[in-house]
Amino acid sequence: MLTRNPLLTRRLAGYGTTIFTEMTRLANKHGAINLAQGFPDWDGPDLAREAAREAVSGGFDQYGRMTGVPVLNQRIAERWKQRTGLDCDPDTEVVVGCGATELIFASVQALCDVGDEVILFEPFYDSYRASVHLAGAIPRVVTLRYPEFTFDPLDLDRAFSPRTKLLILNNPHNPGGRVLTREELVEVASLCQHHGVICLADEVYEHLVYEGEHLSIATLPGMRERTITLSSLSKTFSLTGWRIGWAVAAPPLASAVRLVHQFATFSAPTPLQVAAARVLAADASYYEELISLYRQKRDWLVETLRQAGFSVRPPQGTYFICAGIEPLGYQDDVAFCRWLTETIRVAAIPPSAFYERAEEGRRYVRFAFCKQQATLEAAAQRLVGVHPRKP
Repeated sequence: MLTRNPLLTRRLAGYGTTIFTEMTRLANKHGAINLAQGFPDWDGPDLAREAAREAVSGGFDQYGRMTGVPVLNQRIAERWKQRTGLDCDPDTEVVVGCGATELIFASVQALCDVGDEVILFEPFYDSYRASVHLAGAIPRVVTLRYPEFTFDPLDLDRAFSPRTKLLILNNPHNPGGRVLTREELVEVASLCQHHGVICLADEVYEHLVYEGEHLSIATLPGMRERTITLSSLSKTFSLTGWRIGWAVAAPPLASAVRLVHQFATFSAPTPLQVAAARVLAADASYYEELISLYRQKRDWLVETLRQAGFSVRPPQGTYFICAGIEPLGYQDDVAFCRWLTETIRVAAIPPSAFYERAEEGRRYVRFAFCKQQATLEAAAQRLVGVHPRKP
């Protein structure tokens, strides 16, 4: 399905256009409702647009400070203290970048030499593996087993070696929707400390939790000094196009991330950073309303997919639902998603693209429910056409 370029370096020879771009292109071609790519089909909050308008007209037209404009770094540090109870120096422990994706890349490039090993939990956000390969490092995967998306502690223990430099942890997890338990995080933290490994904690879905409780691994004993925690505006505030993300880490780790960020993009858009500081000042009612809205959408789409014949476990977090296709007579996620997009005209993501071993992800597909109710209802009408394949 991916478009490949024969001129790529050996490190990128196995890569092409991302699965998100490919499925969106296919959806547009066939007039399909796009439940594949994880972006809301509504505007961000009024507060954000007002703040952006004022910042754009307020003289913030030049490069911002490389590490982040001071007002935003201060707000991030205050927010970190409120969430975790941990102190944070806004000048030495915060790095603002062009979305969390840039900071994933910057962190891996800064910390990994050629031949180092990086532990990934599969299925994974595809940027993780690409960043590892671009650093000349080697991915070592631990599988989160569908449909529960839990891992075997023995598998995790075996993944570590004397060459392990970094472990990337996505919690809440995309695409599985799991919110890791304290016990699971303690297992990860214990092994990282025992082997002297740094943890890159991608927590962009930190506020989208419906069951369980999100816990930042940096708050566990011994992890503050060996964790880089990432978040962004994109998921919590429906501002995926602003590309404002940040890393919080102890000074030596933040300095390492900052160095790559300096040469990759130098700084995120200045007026949007200024506006972001106001957005992050939203009161508790905003988060409560957000969770209520998404929980309703989750429950509605879970029931719709069940009625269409999929097997479904409601996600604990994020805004994605993983739906099993075996009850419908399919065992190939890529073929199913192509058929679903072209014939039923509803687009989903084939998760095998998020695995080192594609066969691990063939039995289910991923739907995004960060859509207006009218969009979800239109998709539901089309999903009536999904029926079990005849033997």
